[in-house]
Amino acid sequence: MRRVFGSVRARAALAATLVVAVALVAAGTAVLLALRGNLTEQADSAADSGARRVATSLATGTAPDALDLDDEDEPVQVVDENGRLVAASEDLRQISGTGTSAVQPVRATADDDADDGEDSGGRGKVSDSTEHSDGSATIDDDSADYRFAALVVEDTAYGELTVYAGSPRAAEQSAVSTALTSMLIGFPLLLVVVGGVTWLVTRRALRPVEGIRAEMAAVTASQDLARRVPEPDTHDEVARLARTTNETLAALETSVERQRRFVADASHELRSPIASLRTQLEVGAAHPELLDVEGAVEDTVRLQELAADLLLLARLDAGEKPGGAEVDLAALVREELSQRTGDRHPVTVESGGGARVSGSRGQLARVLGNLVDNAQRHARTGVRVAVAVEGGRVLLRVADDGDGVPESERERIFERFVRLDDARSRDGGGAGLGLAIARDVAERHGGTLTVRTASAGGALFELGLPVN
Repeated sequence: MRRVFGSVRARAALAATLVVAVALVAAGTAVLLALRGNLTEQADSAADSGARRVATSLATGTAPDALDLDDEDEPVQVVDENGRLVAASEDLRQISGTGTSAVQPVRATADDDADDGEDSGGRGKVSDSTEHSDGSATIDDDSADYRFAALVVEDTAYGELTVYAGSPRAAEQSAVSTALTSMLIGFPLLLVVVGGVTWLVTRRALRPVEGIRAEMAAVTASQDLARRVPEPDTHDEVARLARTTNETLAALETSVERQRRFVADASHELRSPIASLRTQLEVGAAHPELLDVEGAVEDTVRLQELAADLLLLARLDAGEKPGGAEVDLAALVREELSQRTGDRHPVTVESGGGARVSGSRGQLARVLGNLVDNAQRHARTGVRVAVAVEGGRVLLRVADDGDGVPESERERIFERFVRLDDARSRDGGGAGLGLAIARDVAERHGGTLTVRTASAGGALFELGLPVN
């Protein structure tokens, strides 16, 4: 049971059924009340008509015991101001809901001692207002419920008289009973139809979702990220879900493939300095006089730098936040460049004020160092570094006068372990991680890193960061 109602289809069908049930109950109640009210008004009108007909006779001087009530099909009573029954329908056996429950009239006495049964010559006044009540009556052993109208006749020879005339409620009760029976039979059938239709429609609508779930389960079981979920040929939320799922799978596949290449390239890059260092140490152990200490130190430094690059990339891939410290990029450039020694070409610096950004000082310094190292490797005579504020952004430009970067390779150089200069040795050219690290850091600082042709013909790398 818990599993059934845990289904979206079951919950949708149940919710639709409950909503329709509430609506049907409310509508049915309103219909019954309106029907009953309408039929009650009709009964009141019929009772009013009967009471007014008798009251008019009394007002014209007819004595109560002289009223012709034999032709009345419905119960009629005439009660004087003392509550005595002075006239009633023939064969009236029992009555309730009127001024008196008496069924046998007593002889009425005129106030002016007029002859019994004769017109006294006075004219009464029929009241304009009528009161209504519910009751029952038995005539010739036939009992029924009635709607009674009470009408007062004033200034008659017999004082104030009240006429009670009834109208049967059988039609009202029959109509209400028929409507209620129809509702009690029809509403459950309608609810079953609504629940069934909702179940089928929801099943059809959610069929693509089940396909997506099954395919995702297959992806999980096979670990084949190249698989894709089926996309329905619609323009609804399910189709958007399928497209988003496929986009997520594609991004995940790209990420996993990138990680695999990264691990493979990192293993390959680490193998060379480790093998070289081991060879030198083994030779030194066997022949101390042949130990190349400088080469061993260079390999160790190279290995250390590569390990640092790999560790930084791992932290960046893990989503390490750059922090929100304020950094004066112009001051950072001057400080970092003043500490560089051993560069092959001179570095000129152009910087202004107000170049403040938000981020990690250490990571931004790493970007500057990587860009300058790259420029030093390709420059012929010198490297130029400039810091400026333009259009709400701080721009750091590093230019060289080398051969530049071909336009077709300007995005590829930012990939990891990519080296375009085949003639460049590994020792002089690095592992191909510097520009990849620089772009990753730039993007995590909300900035960009692009390359184009410098005015001197070499490469111009431009780092753009939002002004703090």
